[in-house]
Amino acid sequence: MSIIETVAEKVDRPQGVLLCRLSLMMFIQFFIWGSWAVTLGLVMANHNMSRLIGDAFSAGPIASILSPFLLGMLVDRFFPSQKVLAVMNLLGAVILWFIPTALIDQDGVLLITLLFAYMLCFMPTLAVANNIAFYSLGNSEKHFPIVRVFGTIGWIIAGIVIGFTGIAASATIFTLASICSVGLAIYSLTLPHTPAPAKGAVLKVRDLFCADAFALLKKRHFLIFALCATLISIPLGTYYAYTASWLADAGVTNISSVMSLGQVSEILFMLSIPLFFRYLGVKYMLLIGMLAWFLRYALFAMGMSEEGRLFIYMGILLHGICYDFFFVVGFIYTDRVAGDKVKGQAQSLVIMFTYGIGMLLGSQISGQLYNNLVAGQATAEHWSLFWWIPSISAAVIAVIFFFSFKYRNEKI
Repeated sequence: MSIIETVAEKVDRPQGVLLCRLSLMMFIQFFIWGSWAVTLGLVMANHNMSRLIGDAFSAGPIASILSPFLLGMLVDRFFPSQKVLAVMNLLGAVILWFIPTALIDQDGVLLITLLFAYMLCFMPTLAVANNIAFYSLGNSEKHFPIVRVFGTIGWIIAGIVIGFTGIAASATIFTLASICSVGLAIYSLTLPHTPAPAKGAVLKVRDLFCADAFALLKKRHFLIFALCATLISIPLGTYYAYTASWLADAGVTNISSVMSLGQVSEILFMLSIPLFFRYLGVKYMLLIGMLAWFLRYALFAMGMSEEGRLFIYMGILLHGICYDFFFVVGFIYTDRVAGDKVKGQAQSLVIMFTYGIGMLLGSQISGQLYNNLVAGQATAEHWSLFWWIPSISAAVIAVIFFFSFKYRNEKI
């Protein structure tokens, strides 16, 4: 019996087939991302571009600010989501194919340009894929975690594949991602039809600026969520940009496979979301997710020595709580809060705040911290200070959230 059939055994057969189709979509999408994002910093270091790591990891956040709203408007008003997903992945595949050339030539300008162009295509697809899943699923609170967990599995498998094939530190990771992106483009055309909910409506100037999505910020609880989601994504940017380099300096081998342990825990906590929702509700799940970021970075700060190796693994295993309890719960909460006509734009709004503004700040701030604290002097003391800064920041954000976020319909 498959994982989906086990978890969703009470779902009828047509719904089970739908879950399989959506789960495969998520699997391929996150396999593509995980095949290159985890060890990008390591690859750049091997091609003498370590000082550009912060800039490279800023490409995605800037793209998340610029492009998702345009795509959100397209899927809300003009084109079926599955066709938009196909086109974006096909364009992305072409760009990915040329990135190894920039790395081999050590052309930093070309590399950052190509990464930025690719992320303009890829980042909006996170919201588009969510939109397809939420539209198709009858009970998103119970079934979306089942679908989304296969994205995590895809990320894990990607880490294992590049680790055991020996290409984790090679430019070949982008060739692999390009081939898989073509595959997802083709598969997207077979996904459930997800029509534009506002198709045919008169296009107004306010629609061009996605005013209806921004109007959600008039709700105090959503404004607080958006603010805290942006702030907590700053430490997240630090994790994605520098964990691989830190593990290498700490003497950890097979880095991509070790980091995939975080996604293993993500699977367990993803599938537990419906149960925790029943007892904790939205607010306390989001709060626990933020506190987990504080604890994770504290463990990293104490884990550089040989005696603290256990702390490294504990911190990585906390990824399930860090990501699922805040970001996945945040997507579900946003789907509940948004009106039917702006669901695509609302998901894009969250992507903009988290993967966009938050991770942009995180990439730039962590880049400055790395260049000033660690580069050229990667000792345990310097790395420890590097990790204590986002740890304390996450604790402060959690306190702000606890006292300011009030949401009545908390439990599912």
